[in-house]
Amino acid sequence: MKLAFIGLGVMGFPMAGHLAKAGHQVTVYNRTQAKAQDWAKQHGGSHAATPADAAKDAEIVFMCVGNDDDVRQVLNGTTGAFAGMSAGALLVDHTTASAELARELDRDAKAKGLGFLDAPVSGGQAGAETGKLTVMVGGDAASFARAEPVMAHYGRAVTHMGEAGNGQLTKMVNQILIAGLVQGLSEGLNFAVKAGLDARKAAEVISKGAAQSWQLENRYQTMLDGKFDYGFAVDWMRKDLSICLAEARRNKSALPVTALVDQFYERIQERGGGRWDTSSLLHLLAKP
Repeated sequence: MKLAFIGLGVMGFPMAGHLAKAGHQVTVYNRTQAKAQDWAKQHGGSHAATPADAAKDAEIVFMCVGNDDDVRQVLNGTTGAFAGMSAGALLVDHTTASAELARELDRDAKAKGLGFLDAPVSGGQAGAETGKLTVMVGGDAASFARAEPVMAHYGRAVTHMGEAGNGQLTKMVNQILIAGLVQGLSEGLNFAVKAGLDARKAAEVISKGAAQSWQLENRYQTMLDGKFDYGFAVDWMRKDLSICLAEARRNKSALPVTALVDQFYERIQERGGGRWDTSSLLHLLAKP
């Protein structure tokens, strides 16, 4: 298929690479043109000067940028992707953004004769590089059926969650769960150290029981080593949690633990740890 991919950050770069490796004809766009040029050299695709140029004649346009404003910037205007897309094309937004934006884009796309899916992902940089992301998708069933085999090149679990916006809402649930889980993991590991236990042995045995989790199995050693340069950055997590908290205010759901953990991440940013990964919550406990 002729595809476009807009946004070549730590997630988009390898995701687009999987599409090219699968044999699709991929044109990429990135605000930093040097990164788009590097991608094209590595993967044999082509790069475009504007989102509109990248989207021209593409059957599906994929996008993975920073936030709601970034999405609107690369889609709208004379150089935006919407301007280059042909009737019948499909837009798939992998950005973690608001459900409100997803519904807005769904309306805009339909008015232009286009399809739309909001499809945020989970699995971090490692999942993007290995092609084992979890993809949570909102939009109509026909668009999902069309895009699912293509997203499967980088998604080990690609699931249709219902109407537009539901992909983003599901990603919010994911981030809410991770926030509480990582704080609990940090407190448990810190407790083990303070109690004089072999914290690594304690984590290893606990991982075989009811407290088992991906975060425990994959992060306890790096956390105890004080290494926080693995995976999803605190700055990005705070952006995501702000979306969760805003949505909670709209739907009147209580997120007391999430709000508290967001404050802890703010303290990490104040310590200069905005680019540390989310497991750095342990740093606040180990070095209060």
